[in-house]
Amino acid sequence: MTVPVSSAKCPDQRLALVAGLAVAAFHLLFAGRYDLFRDELYFIVCGQHPAFGYVDQPPGVPLLAAGLFKLGWGAFGLRVPTALAGGALVWLAMRFARLLGGGRLAQAMAGLACALAPMLMGIVATLNTSAFEPLAWTALAYLLVKAGREGDDRALLGAGLLVGLTLEIKYAMLFWMVGLTAGLLVTPGRVLLRRPALWGGVAIAAIIAVPSFLWQYAHGFPFLELAAAAKGKNAAVDAVPFLVNQVLVMNPAFAPLWIAGLAAPFLARRLADLRFLVIGAVVVIVIVRLGHGKDYYLAPLYPTLFVIGATALAPWVKSMPAKVGVAAVATAAVIVAALAAPLALPILSPAALERYVRATGLAPQQQERSFAGTALPQSMADQLGWRDFARQVDAAWARIPAPERAVTAIKVDNYGEAAALDLYGHGLPPALSGHNQYYLWGLRGQHPIHVLSVQDDLAAMQPYCRKVTLLGQTWSRYAMAYENGKVIALCENVKPSLTEMWPDLKNFS
Repeated sequence: MTVPVSSAKCPDQRLALVAGLAVAAFHLLFAGRYDLFRDELYFIVCGQHPAFGYVDQPPGVPLLAAGLFKLGWGAFGLRVPTALAGGALVWLAMRFARLLGGGRLAQAMAGLACALAPMLMGIVATLNTSAFEPLAWTALAYLLVKAGREGDDRALLGAGLLVGLTLEIKYAMLFWMVGLTAGLLVTPGRVLLRRPALWGGVAIAAIIAVPSFLWQYAHGFPFLELAAAAKGKNAAVDAVPFLVNQVLVMNPAFAPLWIAGLAAPFLARRLADLRFLVIGAVVVIVIVRLGHGKDYYLAPLYPTLFVIGATALAPWVKSMPAKVGVAAVATAAVIVAALAAPLALPILSPAALERYVRATGLAPQQQERSFAGTALPQSMADQLGWRDFARQVDAAWARIPAPERAVTAIKVDNYGEAAALDLYGHGLPPALSGHNQYYLWGLRGQHPIHVLSVQDDLAAMQPYCRKVTLLGQTWSRYAMAYENGKVIALCENVKPSLTEMWPDLKNFS
């Protein structure tokens, strides 16, 4: 027996697919324009040391990064998955709106918001642990709503699979799980908690995620230590500037959508079953604010709110003035997105981007204290300068006599520097650093007598060295400001030995 397909359904599906592919293609257009991002370098090196976990993340992205790096496609190759995630988010948002009863206008509004919100554009510009969150969090909301509205137990099992895989990418999925659970408990949606399929999904998620959590347990939960340190590292942003920034980074023209998404389930009976999603979002917002989280920590919430808001508002667009108003808002959204795009994606050359920032006055809110003084937005600056850094250390290393190099290690301040040397250095020993996973790797089989150190202050080395020789200095025009002006110096006969000092060099941040 052939089941007839709605004539409206197929065009809607094709529209969503075309929109998603167009967004993915747009991101791929710029994916290889700059070099690898600081974290991408680090992920590659971590993935080259396979493990069930790492100090600062689960194994998913590092293993993916190392595998993609082997293909030899450079930055472009690493960013194919994130470009696809950006396109898939638009496709899913449009399907989600249809699930909620939204017509083509609602679907178009939800898809457009997910495509043109500057934060959502920028978050998939590099391979990072946050790039898959908007897609994963929205997919979890979609599956739970589908299970509730259609009684689909397969959706609950799929939700468990999704959660397990996402927890192997980033632990922050736990925040959304806590929020959604709270939302279900205090709304009629709690009936989902009584369905065996949901607990089957929980079991699937646990089986997939448990190796990473066991790794954390075996190593004393370094991720929690890192999270506590990050609270002090991140810039403290008051509530009002934080809210204003959220409006800006998600595109001011789309503010009515997510505001309606927060309110509509409590005002419209046909959306009342979605209240648990709004309560879940509020719980996540509270967690992020209490933890001094960065602005992008909330980015995964917005697609779901866009979908709800679009579904709530679209039925009101019937008269000609209303249609003109929607067209005007959409035009404004495109203009804002066009202005913000160079800050989110590597569209302009570094020199042109610097001029653009100065001319427009547009710049991302400072999210870490150490970002001050950098010429470009951090998301761009951290893709630049690493090859210069490696060349400068290479040159200093070459000045050390060969017999001395055999008993000399290279120590740097952070994982970006260490990973750059590991990937871009020529004939260098494995880089050493006390930062995050590099600390756990220790001396990496070395027993050095001397240390070539890259750090801020030459004088700070002298108490530990028989002799200190300045061999170079770091500099790259568009790198992060704190990476420039560091000394590259040889510390001869380091005392106490690096082995003895290693515990004091730990820096989980």
